[in-house]
Amino acid sequence: MTLKKYDLAKNLGLSIENRRKAAGAPARFGAAAAPDRREQRRRDAAAGLVPFACKLPAELAAALRARADAHPAGLNGLVAELLQRGLDASA
Repeated sequence: MTLKKYDLAKNLGLSIENRRKAAGAPARFGAAAAPDRREQRRRDAAAGLVPFACKLPAELAAALRARADAHPAGLNGLVAELLQRGLDASA
């Protein structure tokens, strides 16, 4: 079955669009500034950081996010600080 001229042009356009999307953002838009996930995990491990996930009530998570906006180290720093304070107070 042969393709019509319109179908050939449409397929070419789709392939160009797919390549454009797969290429990602150019470096001038900051895409190159952020390391990939594997590299970020290596950096975190070298700094002695380990992933720690837990489930929190939505209200508590919203309050943490609101306080983290003003914290210089962001959400990770705020949670670490609050946990340390809590552990120190209970000891």
